[in-house]
Amino acid sequence: MITLTINGAPRQLPVNTTVATLIEEMGLAGKRIALERNGDIVPRSTFTMQTLVDGDKLEIVVAVGGG
Repeated sequence: MITLTINGAPRQLPVNTTVATLIEEMGLAGKRIALERNGDIVPRSTFTMQTLVDGDKLEIVVAVGGG
């Protein structure tokens, strides 16, 4: 297991979890999100290739539409 921080809260995940897997587990698949990993924006096109590691700090923002 690895421990990382998501929006300020600690979370444990299995080793070799990708960003895409995390997004799916959080119920955010298909939604408009912005994700920052350790201070760097992560392009959506790389979600399946980015494997999370122990100590990562993620900030995830979900876009909300309105009018």
